[in-house]
Amino acid sequence: MASEIQTRVLRKITWRIVPFIMLLYFVAFIDRVNIGFASLTMNKDIGLSPVVYGFGAGIFFWGYFLFEVPSNIILHKVGARIWIARVMITWGLVSAAMAFVQGATSFYVLRFLLGVAEAGFFPGIILYLSYWFPARQRAAVTALFMAAAPLSTVLGSPISGALLEMDGHLGFKGWQWLFVLEALPAVVLGFVVLGFLTDRPEKAKWLAEDERRWLVETMNEETTSKAATASHSIWRGLADPRVLALSLIYFGTSAGLYTLGVWAPQIIKQFGLSSLQVGFLNALPATAAVVAVLVALALVNIGISSAKPPLWSMPTLFLSGPAAAAGIATINSIGNLGGFVGPAMIGWIKDQTGSFVGGLYFVSGLLVLSAVLTLLLSRAQTAPVEPVPQSH
Repeated sequence: MASEIQTRVLRKITWRIVPFIMLLYFVAFIDRVNIGFASLTMNKDIGLSPVVYGFGAGIFFWGYFLFEVPSNIILHKVGARIWIARVMITWGLVSAAMAFVQGATSFYVLRFLLGVAEAGFFPGIILYLSYWFPARQRAAVTALFMAAAPLSTVLGSPISGALLEMDGHLGFKGWQWLFVLEALPAVVLGFVVLGFLTDRPEKAKWLAEDERRWLVETMNEETTSKAATASHSIWRGLADPRVLALSLIYFGTSAGLYTLGVWAPQIIKQFGLSSLQVGFLNALPATAAVVAVLVALALVNIGISSAKPPLWSMPTLFLSGPAAAAGIATINSIGNLGGFVGPAMIGWIKDQTGSFVGGLYFVSGLLVLSAVLTLLLSRAQTAPVEPVPQSH
């Protein structure tokens, strides 16, 4: 009986929650990296050098870094429904405002504000999944959720390329249309979140009474079972060495991921293609004529995308409550600074050498460092750990 109800409940909550949060992340990721396609024409229109563009594209993550932890703690207190809706609506409005940048200063300011607006979304979703899915199922669910990032590249790249072709329509540049039209779904979905998302299993009226009772009891038992060893306080979540190690691992993968998002369109554009062609080739690198370059980009995407779900399933194994909120946000905020370092270094090295090669070697080095740290952390996790006194 327990097995039957478990299967039924997990199937229901998976179909109810996962496709929707995938859609949210799909939209979030497009708005975060569509700057890569906009740069194909925007940089020349408003006079951005490679250094200025790389720095401005990455400054998004400083806003993210500064506001990620407080945002996730607020989500834990007020509930995911209200806070994720707020995040999506504000980031959609800021993303649309990118259509009106005039130069370096406004570019920097709006990219920073976009990071502030979006802070808390990704770690908030990871925390939200820990309310609904037992630890054994969480890595698989996280993998499904995170599949939205590469999907956003596959589907979003041709769309972004096509929107650039609207150049001159109604007096607006193509990159301005790109920012406005790709920001609208975030605002609309923000309001949908208010009516669709359920904060906790206890409030899930779409589950039958016995299903809701089983889920609440299962999640409560899991929380109780790890109470002796899991950290609960906010400060323990911030200072746990495992949190810091995961942050450094995530730093390298973020550098790789956002280097691709921010610079790949310009790398492909070097081969004399139109914006629409760049969009399709960025989505389907294996079909490109320049096989060596684009297959390399595909391999990097595969490695980065497959590494992240197991990483994000780990924090909730040794953190709970406010500590989980703070710890997950810390990993994401510190780790995502790689999204600043990678694009900024690519821009600086490109400006100094006239080539993307040196910058790509730099980012590949960060990815190797992440791999080494992952091996060291996995070995450390196999050693017995003594329970520690808890502060609340």
